Amino acid sequence: MRRTITSLSSLILSIILLIVGNAYLMTLLGLRLSMENFDPGTIGWILAFYSIGFVAGTLYAGRIIDKVGHIRAFAVFAAVLAASTLIYPMAVDTWLWGFLRALGGFVMAGLMIVMESWFSSKADNRNRASLFAIYQIIFFLSTAGGQVLIRVADPAGFIPFSLATILVVLALTPLSLTSRTSPTISREDRLSLGSLYRKSPSGTLGALVAGLLISAFYAMGPVYADRIGLDLKQLSNFMVSAIVAAMILAWPVGRLCDHFDRYRVMLVAAVVAAICSLAAALIGNASMIALVLCVGLYMGISAAIYPIAVAITNDLMESHQITAASTALLLSYGLGSIIGPLVSALFMDLLGPSGLFVSNTLMLVGLALFMVMGPKRRHPTVGQQEEYYTTTPEAALGLSELDPRNPEFEASAEEDNRESSEDDVDDQPIEHREKPDSPAATPP
Repeated sequence: MRRTITSLSSLILSIILLIVGNAYLMTLLGLRLSMENFDPGTIGWILAFYSIGFVAGTLYAGRIIDKVGHIRAFAVFAAVLAASTLIYPMAVDTWLWGFLRALGGFVMAGLMIVMESWFSSKADNRNRASLFAIYQIIFFLSTAGGQVLIRVADPAGFIPFSLATILVVLALTPLSLTSRTSPTISREDRLSLGSLYRKSPSGTLGALVAGLLISAFYAMGPVYADRIGLDLKQLSNFMVSAIVAAMILAWPVGRLCDHFDRYRVMLVAAVVAAICSLAAALIGNASMIALVLCVGLYMGISAAIYPIAVAITNDLMESHQITAASTALLLSYGLGSIIGPLVSALFMDLLGPSGLFVSNTLMLVGLALFMVMGPKRRHPTVGQQEEYYTTTPEAALGLSELDPRNPEFEASAEEDNRESSEDDVDDQPIEHREKPDSPAATPP
């Protein structure tokens, strides 16, 4: 395992630099727009364009990679992202920044596909689960690192945008110098959102609401912090607490999902997150410690809704449908991430800064009511549930081969148990095994 990590060191460095730079830029833009006295509705629209571009990139950036190769595609995507970052401070204009956000979202999706597919190509059946966990930790910590940088320079100046550009450009260097052969990007069968909803209503809606909540916080959280009077250090702590809480709470939530009915776990998570969100709305800037605690719990639990939705959906799918279902869930999340900043901005226009958490509370209450009153599907017993894995949607574009839930991983692992040779794993025929007593499902 140590040798594997060492061989991936240059790629890991590229991933860290890119995610830190992008996370820093996302927070910087929301804060800068707030400082320029843009109304929350306009800010929400501008920042929502990133999600629009990101969703488009998940669908179409792979074609560019297929055409020109991983290294060239990565260079092009990184150059476009760096150039767009430098343009922001030249003219603070609504339509220009909206276009740059959409462009940035598209190329960022392409960059993530390149890096994650390269990362997953190093996996085998013995280290796949460990690499999957390591990648998630890298993603969380790098995103938190981007929030720490917000206190380095005055957001009103040019220097923060230059710093974000430097990080993006430096991310190009380690990967460009790698001698590894370019990996292939698998093309999986698609599952429509309608088909997914009919098979797993709660999973589909859970992914949608998770997109609404997380994108609303990342986009409008800095605006909220600025509007209630937090300084740069407090704003940084405010954002970091949410991200670190999501990483810390991932393990206990996973344990609960492995020992209890996941449907009930997601229902309880929605209720608890709603309570924490409402508490944050009421606290405001009255107590920084209480605010950070409530927001950390709220975001930590909200971030767990997406992997729970994935687990609930996978429990209802046959093994050959899991990858297609995960892709559809990612699309549902993406649609939610487009809507989230718009809804929260509308509530902030009507209610002031606290509208961010009021809108999120209503979304969570709606999810809880749907799970209680909406259509039901027969779920497997706790003993029949698939193994739970924490995942983040933003880090799932190129990890289909790395994800231990991948049916190819399960089949190859079984082959490894039968034969000691690891060299023949990829050459073995893949046989999909149906789960006992699982609900019947027909391929899309």
